Amino acid sequence: MDHHTPSTGNELGFLQDECKKEHFTSEFVDEASDFSDTKPFEVDDILDLAGGAMDAIARHRSTLPRTEEPLMDEKAHPEQREEDWGRPDAPPSPDLARTQRVLASPAASQLVDLLYWRDLQRTGVVFGASLFLLLALNACSIISVLSYISLALLSVTISFRIYKGILQAVQKSEDGHPFKMYLDQDVTVPAETVQNYADATLEHVNAAVKELRRLFLVEDLVDSLKFAVLMWILTYVGSLFNGLTILIIVHVAAFSWPVIYEKHQTQIDHYYGLVNNQIKEVMKKVQAMMPGTKPKKE
Repeated sequence: MDHHTPSTGNELGFLQDECKKEHFTSEFVDEASDFSDTKPFEVDDILDLAGGAMDAIARHRSTLPRTEEPLMDEKAHPEQREEDWGRPDAPPSPDLARTQRVLASPAASQLVDLLYWRDLQRTGVVFGASLFLLLALNACSIISVLSYISLALLSVTISFRIYKGILQAVQKSEDGHPFKMYLDQDVTVPAETVQNYADATLEHVNAAVKELRRLFLVEDLVDSLKFAVLMWILTYVGSLFNGLTILIIVHVAAFSWPVIYEKHQTQIDHYYGLVNNQIKEVMKKVQAMMPGTKPKKE
């Protein structure tokens, strides 16, 4: 009997292990079947999980101190690196970026629409009124022009005010002042707008002063000679036209040239390129004949 006892114990232990394995296997099969019965993940669920993870990361970064935040300024604002301005793939310089912002402003876009005659009625009114003002200034003094314009405007407003007053008295109505809508409007100029225009004007004035200093002090001989030739030509232009006549010509050209260039851009660019190349060739020859000058690198 004692000889068979260890064998019986081993058999009992083996049977217990097999029962445990079958129990674990049945639980695993049940869990697998439950998981297979669940609805599979969809694309929207995955995107929601990804969006939640990004929000959690953003909240975590916002709680970090300033010194522990990731250094992303150089990647997010590459235009701030001055050493990269000269490279072809470099971002625009601050001056170019400022110019692009000015061109993208609402006032600049309205001016472009005006010069390109996008709205015929609006452009016609502006062009006609400004041309009439310039022609009047060319014929009379500025004091007379301002006086006549003021008298004409007052004649219209006073007549309309008297007409509306008589009409209200006859109809026994209380419509109020006919110009009440315009009187209630805010016509004050914001200080921020004045500051912005003052800063822009100051930048142009400083740039003009530096350019004139460079030309008059002959920093570049060729550029100074070009400026001298331009001034010599303007002496003949001044003997034929006064400043106001030139301003009228410029005004008409500003409202006509953009439309002409838009319609005939290919031909104009072609002939402009030919003339520009000829001028460059002549300037190179003149510059080569002058001692102490070097051709500019393009």
